[in-house]
Amino acid sequence: MRKPYALLLPILPMLLSLLWASPARAADNGSWSVYPVASAVAARPYFYVSADPGQTIEDKVVVANKTDKPLTFRLYAADAYNTARDGGFAVKSPGERMRGVGAWAELPKDRVTVAGHKTVTVPFTVKVPEGAEPGDHPGAIVALDERIDQGDGAVALGVQRAVGARVYLSVGGPTLPALAVENVHISHHQPLVPGLGDSTATISYTLHNTGNVTLEPKVRLTASGLFGRALLTRDLKKIPSQLLPGQRVHLTERWSGAPQLDWADVKLTATAKDTKESATASFVAVPWLVVGTVVVGIAGGVWFLIRRRRDPLAARPAPTHPQPKIGQTSGA
Repeated sequence: MRKPYALLLPILPMLLSLLWASPARAADNGSWSVYPVASAVAARPYFYVSADPGQTIEDKVVVANKTDKPLTFRLYAADAYNTARDGGFAVKSPGERMRGVGAWAELPKDRVTVAGHKTVTVPFTVKVPEGAEPGDHPGAIVALDERIDQGDGAVALGVQRAVGARVYLSVGGPTLPALAVENVHISHHQPLVPGLGDSTATISYTLHNTGNVTLEPKVRLTASGLFGRALLTRDLKKIPSQLLPGQRVHLTERWSGAPQLDWADVKLTATAKDTKESATASFVAVPWLVVGTVVVGIAGGVWFLIRRRRDPLAARPAPTHPQPKIGQTSGA
């Protein structure tokens, strides 16, 4: 089980390095970088490896020191995952249980010292077990500086920095691209008086890669009102560029200018290569002034009925006296 506070501090810089590494160059944090050895054709931004169950792959990783002083790093292989908050590409820390690249990759040494402005090339192997599941198994080869950086803020927090070169390992066999949209919820906020303020809706949902290959999802948000009136059509931007197999990401989207008096049906449609899935949710938009008026009216009606039941005489009509007909007289 992960301890959030124990993991967050040492892993945070590593997450940023892996997330923001440009596809055109090595993962780099300004002090050191980690990248694959260049192929005979060109430099490689990441490791792209294809193997069958039982096969062993050999490759080399480069660790470059960009500072003036020697640096010592801990080298290890790790499995990758998507962060739940925004779907960023992240890797497990040392000591966590590994199931893919982190368990199958073997390095000849677990620590390496690199002189100032020098590089060290380290060979490694990936031994794919016979029973490996087909599909994508993303991970990274990570260079971790085990020194604790205390920072210079008012509250000093110990941080370990790391940089990793991504490994995209594909194991041969049947592949299944599959995507699901789950747990769609809508919270609606609107002004007390219609027209005096903005009405907003916050749509939260979970994007789940239920297949065994990495997906590049796209999500479209549409909303319709009563009688099918189109209220909104939007291609969402705050989604992960890559959703790894088996991973879930919890996302939200803010809809400013949502209706203030309507029945709205919201639909989220997620698409990726060879897969498409939708989910819907609805909400009723009624101004608080209208709600208050209805509540007051209902309360008044209930009060009137209770009063009539407590005072039955008040509910009876007043007695009437018969009027004498014309031409009739009364007497003995």
